[in-house]
Amino acid sequence: MRALVLTGPPAAGKSTIGRLVAQDRPRAAFIDIDDVRHLVVSGHAAPWEGEEGRRQRRLGVLNGCALAANFLAAGIDVVIADVLTDDTAALYRESLPGVLILELVVDLAEARRRAAGRPVHLTPAEFRELHARQAAFTAGDIRLDTTRLPVRTAAARVRDLWHRPDA
Repeated sequence: MRALVLTGPPAAGKSTIGRLVAQDRPRAAFIDIDDVRHLVVSGHAAPWEGEEGRRQRRLGVLNGCALAANFLAAGIDVVIADVLTDDTAALYRESLPGVLILELVVDLAEARRRAAGRPVHLTPAEFRELHARQAAFTAGDIRLDTTRLPVRTAAARVRDLWHRPDA
């Protein structure tokens, strides 16, 4: 099995769907790259915070790919959640040959509704900016609109797309 990377703007379902997809596999790991980036506890910079943020974003991807490669080498499937740019997508492709990058999309109103029920780590301006940036992402393999999909339906579609031989 090749690694699966779920990308998309905040509240598209990356973590929720990714965990559900991983839980359905006999042996699977779920890696949230936000968690990997937050291992930097002193001097942490958000990915959009200038040169240091870009450097830490790249380091988070490389560390996440190292974890994924170790799991894959042990016969454990891997699902990764991250907000990708075209540049970081290229890092995933270099580090995890054959990776499937699946972009989850959601309209901004639905994303705000979903985000209202969980802890907020982004300002409203950052939330809007990350949604706008995602519209410029072109390096994915497949797009899936989750706006009107129940989470379990979305997870089933992701699972089917991941297993599709032509994907």
